[in-house]
Amino acid sequence: MTLYEELQARGLVAQITDNEIIDLINNGKATFYIGFDCTADSLTAGHFMALTLMKRLQMAGNKPIALIGGGTTMIGDPSGRTDMRKMLTKEDIAHNAACFKKQMEKFIDFSEGKALMLNNADWLLNLNYVELLRDVGACFSVNNMLRAKCYEQRMEKGLSFLEFNYMIMQSYDFYYMFQHYGCNMQFGGDDQWSNMLGGTELIRRKLGKDAYAMTITLLTDSQGKKMGKTAGNAVWLDPNKTSPFEFYQYWRNVGDADVMKCIRMLTFLPLEQIDEMSTWKDQRLNEAKEILAYELTKMVHGEEEAEKAQNAARALFSGVADTEHMPSTQLTEADLTDGSIGILTLMVKAGLAASNGEARRLVVQGGVLVDGEKVAAPTVSFTADQLKNGIVIKKGKKIYHKVTL
Repeated sequence: MTLYEELQARGLVAQITDNEIIDLINNGKATFYIGFDCTADSLTAGHFMALTLMKRLQMAGNKPIALIGGGTTMIGDPSGRTDMRKMLTKEDIAHNAACFKKQMEKFIDFSEGKALMLNNADWLLNLNYVELLRDVGACFSVNNMLRAKCYEQRMEKGLSFLEFNYMIMQSYDFYYMFQHYGCNMQFGGDDQWSNMLGGTELIRRKLGKDAYAMTITLLTDSQGKKMGKTAGNAVWLDPNKTSPFEFYQYWRNVGDADVMKCIRMLTFLPLEQIDEMSTWKDQRLNEAKEILAYELTKMVHGEEEAEKAQNAARALFSGVADTEHMPSTQLTEADLTDGSIGILTLMVKAGLAASNGEARRLVVQGGVLVDGEKVAAPTVSFTADQLKNGIVIKKGKKIYHKVTL
C-alpha cells in the first residue's frame, strides 16, 4: 500500500488540487507546509490531525515545514468563525510560538535538515503595503474571494477588512516559501481550501510554476461537531492546562460511533489491526476506547504518563479510587470561611463548574458525589479537617477531581 492509499484508507484525504500530489508524496519528493497560528500558548487536540499527518509524511521521506503564524496571527483567520478573533500583542505571539515548537518536537524530527520550523513574521511584518498591493493584489479577484467558504458565514454579521486580507497573507506565505525553501505543497484542514487555492494560483500567476494543495478531513463526531473540546473548553497538549489523566479520559470517553474513526485517523496502529477492531461490538468498544486513549496519551505525554493515566482510569472504573494521578486542586486556609467551604464554591474553585448557579443545578439534579456519596443539597459544606485528608468529587458519570487543603 502506498502512502497516499494509506491516507485514503484512514479517511484523511478531503480534496487535492492535482493527481501529481500522489506521486510526489509516495516518492518522498514533497517539501510541504502546514500553518499554525499562535492564538494560544498550547496546541490542542484539534491540531492532532495536522501533527500526525506531518509525521506520516515525514516517515515516508517527505520534508515538513511547520509554519508558525507569527505574522498571520496579527490578523486572525476568519475560517469557521462567527466573530472576530482576539487581537494579540507581538510578545504574546512570540511566547505562544515558543510553546508550539516544544510540543511539535514530540511529533516531528527537526534534526539534520529533516524538517524546518519557520515563522511568517520574518517576512510578513517587513512588507511594504503599497508594494504588496502592486505586486500581489492584482492577482486576486475580489469576486472570487467573496465566494470563498471561509468568508461566507461572516458576511451576515460583517467581515472586517483586516480579516479579508487573511487569504492574501496565507497565499503570500506559500509563494514566499516556494521561492526560498522549495516548498511545493501545502496541507491543511478542509476549511482552508479557499486560502490554499489562493496560494497555488498566486504561484502560477507570478512564477508560471505549479504548486499543490491537499486538505484533510476535519475531525468531527457523529453529530458533525468538531472534536477536541470538553465542557466547552479545549483539550490542550500542555499537561499544565489539561493533565495527562484528563487528556486520557477525553479520548476514553468518545462516543461508540466515533471511536474507530478516531483510531483510524489519529493513531499509527496498522490498518490490518484496525480493520479487525472495527468488527468489535458492545463491551469490546470500551477496549477500543482504552487503546485510543492510551496511544494518543503516549504520543503526547510519553509512555509512563499513559500507563499512569490508564491505571488511574481503570481503578476509578472498577470503583477503587486511585487518586494519585487524578486531576486535583489544593486549597489554602484563605479559601475557607469560618473553617469550612460550601460545595458550590468548591466546585467553582476546582473548575468543575463555571459559576455557583451551574454548580447548584448539578447538585440539585443529583449529578455530584463526594467520596461516593451523593451531595444532598447545595448548602452542604466541608470542614478543614475533611479537606486535609482529601475528598474526591465526582461530577456526572466520568469526571473525577481531588480537592485537598
